Amino acid sequence: CGASWDGSEHRWVHKPHHYAAIHFHDDDLYDCGWEVDASLALPDDLPSGIYAAKLTQGPHESYAPFFVRPPRDRATAPLALLISTASYSAYANWHTATEWDFMELILGGFTVVDPAARYLHEHPELGASMYDSHTDGSGVCYSSRLRPVINMQPKTWLWQFSADTHLTAWLADRGLPYDVITDEDLHEEGVTLLERYRCVMTGTHPEYYTQAMLDAVQAYKQRGGRLVYTGANGFYWKVAAHPDLPGVLEVRRAEDGMRGWLAEPGEYYHSFTGELGGLWRRNGVAPQAVAGTGFTAQGFDHATYYRRRPESEDPRAAFLFEGVGRDERIGDFGVVGGGAAGWEIDRADAALGTPRHALVVARADTFGASYHWVTEESTHTHSAVNGDTNPLVRCDMVFFETPGGGAVFSTSSICWCGALHHNGGDNNVSRITENALRRFLDPTPFPEPPTDP
Repeated sequence: CGASWDGSEHRWVHKPHHYAAIHFHDDDLYDCGWEVDASLALPDDLPSGIYAAKLTQGPHESYAPFFVRPPRDRATAPLALLISTASYSAYANWHTATEWDFMELILGGFTVVDPAARYLHEHPELGASMYDSHTDGSGVCYSSRLRPVINMQPKTWLWQFSADTHLTAWLADRGLPYDVITDEDLHEEGVTLLERYRCVMTGTHPEYYTQAMLDAVQAYKQRGGRLVYTGANGFYWKVAAHPDLPGVLEVRRAEDGMRGWLAEPGEYYHSFTGELGGLWRRNGVAPQAVAGTGFTAQGFDHATYYRRRPESEDPRAAFLFEGVGRDERIGDFGVVGGGAAGWEIDRADAALGTPRHALVVARADTFGASYHWVTEESTHTHSAVNGDTNPLVRCDMVFFETPGGGAVFSTSSICWCGALHHNGGDNNVSRITENALRRFLDPTPFPEPPTDP
């Protein structure tokens, strides 16, 4: 806001003369502008997937991941894995472990700092993430991939990129061919890109979405597409991509939500597009209206398991549980938190957009006091905000049909993919995921959904 801003207008495009200031920071970084020292020519027949260039210097190693998409005019597999590059960018070079005292505040334990976090603390010139603050205390609302990104590579903390590699390794082990497409591809090409695929699968944490991305996913669902959401806290923050500059995103932490900083008054609208920022829920589209479930709580000391519900025996969804006993604990194991349900979790809620014909086929609800209910749902009464007191702190596994023979399956937990490889992949988390994918890849249409009252 400029010196003329008086609070009478919050959208800068309506009164641009009220917005005549520039906020400079000493730690902004868009593009390093480095000259090219080496390049790699990829073979024309290189399969779509995630790759990385390994860089070594003495005993040290680092990786530069890159994504190989299929040819721009066609799919090479019936399944698309939608890589959450917008969310990777939001978390790029976050200083959480060293500057938030993250472990003490959230885990209640000793701080464990991995080499990436330590390097970022010692080298602030690489820029910060959208979760950090500038040195003057203002929030970081822009992030770019055109710089060294230290924490989005193999062998880093199991969050975002590293957590998603559990899924890609499992797909390879199961012999399920897939194409890799990214958020940037989705933003640029829209539903046309998704319609090439019988099924689209997310990773563990597709949190940040532009308007174009969300519109494409919603249109795909309405046109008979099948969506498998193997994460949580997805479709949560609205972001904007610059219309001309590649590789940069903007977020505005407006009004509420689980956030690391607060947007200043008068600065809730994106500078790139003029759109209102903040939560998608505050923009009229709660995550439940996208994948059937939406962010309800987070906690980072342990994960837990699901139990099947009576709806799991409904003929519409019984295929999900073939080979899974009625009383089995689902996912009481995993490398992320020790279980398949945890860290960040979603719930179904018809009032927020979960279709009324959706089936909650399994639920995890044994969360303790370390799991905190999302702030956007808290009012002046705060007596029941934790997992040991609040029934809304739960993790719902959901299935429902969509028009045109499509369907959606949501596991609603960031920890889900970390349990896929337990016991060499011979486990109920792996079995349910494979059951879902094989049916979703089957061209047989799902029944048309009933009309919600």
